[in-house]
Amino acid sequence: MTKEEYDKNIETLITWAKAYYVYDEPIASDEEYDKLARLCLDFENKNPELTHQNSPNKRVGGVILDGFSKANHLSRMWSQEDIFNTKELEDWIKRASKVGDNLEFFCQPKFDGVSLNLIYENGILKQAITRGDGEIGEDVTQNAYTIQSIPLKIDEKSLIEIRGEVVIKKSDFENINKDRIKNGETPFSNPRNASAGSLRQLDSNITAKRKLFFNVWGVGQNSLNLQKTSEMMKYIFSLGFIEAPMQTLAKSIEEIENIYNNMVSKRDSFPMLLDGMVIKIDDIHTQEDLGFTQKFPRWSCAYKFPALEKTTKLKDIILQVGRTGVVTPVAIVEPVLIEGANVERASLHNFDEINRLDLKINDSVIIIRSGDVIPKITKVLKDRRTGDEKEIIKPTLCPVCSSELLIEDIMIKCQNLDCSARVVSSIIYFASKNCMNIDGLGDKIVEQLVREQKIFDILDLYSLKFEDLNILDGFREKKAQNLIDAIKNTKGSELHRVINALGIEHIGEVASKQLCFEFGLNLINVTFEELITLDGIGEQMANSLLEFMRVNKEIVLKLFEIIQPTVTQKIEAKENIFKNKTVVVTGTMSKSRNEIKELLENLGAKISSSVSKKTDFVIFGEDAGSKYDKAIELNIKILTENEMYELIKN
Repeated sequence: MTKEEYDKNIETLITWAKAYYVYDEPIASDEEYDKLARLCLDFENKNPELTHQNSPNKRVGGVILDGFSKANHLSRMWSQEDIFNTKELEDWIKRASKVGDNLEFFCQPKFDGVSLNLIYENGILKQAITRGDGEIGEDVTQNAYTIQSIPLKIDEKSLIEIRGEVVIKKSDFENINKDRIKNGETPFSNPRNASAGSLRQLDSNITAKRKLFFNVWGVGQNSLNLQKTSEMMKYIFSLGFIEAPMQTLAKSIEEIENIYNNMVSKRDSFPMLLDGMVIKIDDIHTQEDLGFTQKFPRWSCAYKFPALEKTTKLKDIILQVGRTGVVTPVAIVEPVLIEGANVERASLHNFDEINRLDLKINDSVIIIRSGDVIPKITKVLKDRRTGDEKEIIKPTLCPVCSSELLIEDIMIKCQNLDCSARVVSSIIYFASKNCMNIDGLGDKIVEQLVREQKIFDILDLYSLKFEDLNILDGFREKKAQNLIDAIKNTKGSELHRVINALGIEHIGEVASKQLCFEFGLNLINVTFEELITLDGIGEQMANSLLEFMRVNKEIVLKLFEIIQPTVTQKIEAKENIFKNKTVVVTGTMSKSRNEIKELLENLGAKISSSVSKKTDFVIFGEDAGSKYDKAIELNIKILTENEMYELIKN
């Protein structure tokens, strides 16, 4: 085969591959494709220096990694501000119009997948990085090579970041789940999860089989001298990227609304899931003038689609007992397909919600699901009742252990620590990093120990012997001894860690420290009056602690006897800006939030989990979320991590 013949054959292969993987319209049989691919591969093996940069033979996978390394984006990948209605759209445009009138807007479909940043240098795909925290993501370059809609070589020679969404088509998602069920694997819950799971496969052979699709939505760092986003996107598509439908310009709110409503009406006809429409100011100089908030570009937003609604029938109510013993009703409904997921259960939150809806067994109901939100019943269609409906009775006994349930306002709870529904999850929580930090006692190990009847509750951990573990599957001599040593090392732990590890409803890490500083080991005998005198301890927290100790006092006393916890006396902090101030920590920072909290607590700050008028400071990092927004709304002092360090230093 000559070089000219090889190049011609490769162009044919690329056309065939795109027809099959990208457009779902095969124009060659598998046999024809494989035969030509092997012919080209033979030429490439003999002439590696002449290999075509976009050869489909480079996309077959084959690399198995030990793990993904971290990689920096050349420029930050920002989140999008979400808007949900015309009023919010008007407000967003009003804010954007501060830099001038007569704005033009570039609208494009927002696909529900996993964001990916492609870095090209000298026309060659050098690196593919997941969004991560916007600054740093995971290097998934080997897997990106297998995605047919990502060109391995483009004609643009300058350094450029091209960004988009990795998705799976609805039809391919269904085929993947059929294969997973056939192979005894758990099916993916929705196409977005399937996309994420496929892109993060350590074995690129698996990624290559998943028919992932890359939809471009923008660029990052670049040196292109273009004035408009629409021009930029047109140029990017000319480089070989697939252009998504319904990308268009608008000059007014009315035009944007028309495009949005058209997109909503056609969302089911798209081969991939859509969850909204992205709106960008088209002029790039105007984008630069508007700049960014701490979280979003001011020149772009995501106009989210309304949640999808479906009608189904309530078949039953089951009761789930959580780690802390809270009993939650879950609706079992006739299966209904929503956004590619087969929905059979829906959240009901509590029995007050059931009463509010006036819900009965056999009722016809409307159920919604939006994105990753748990399906929820929003309305009962009472006019469809036939007389076969049955009342839903609030339980008085635990559905698992038959203990009497604590009914606290809208909450129903089993307080029995020995309840089998609580055992596995309560031990997992007890052993977790923020609690007793028992290295080697992960979820699967706990499940195995309970299943093999080696432990029945938290106390049994301290009775485990080397001989109990060494005979179990997966436990070699060293692993068994390491776990025994890790459990032993928890003896003498600080009292507040032990209290936090018990998983008492409403009593978290901060409250545990406060209570242990105040009462020490006498916490087990404390009264309601003593508790509610403490700042931050309300009636609900007090009642929860007292009820827990009443039901589990014997177990807690035995645990204290075994662990012999250390009672730490509170040390008065020197005067500083954070002393006696209420501080909320939110978002991702250079250190873990626990380290930041401990630093502030040592300075005498009171750490809170929620923002209120009583909050003095909110210290925020990447993806700060609603707590940051609430602080802005309440005009509370906000600090970055670096600003916090500067204040401490000064």
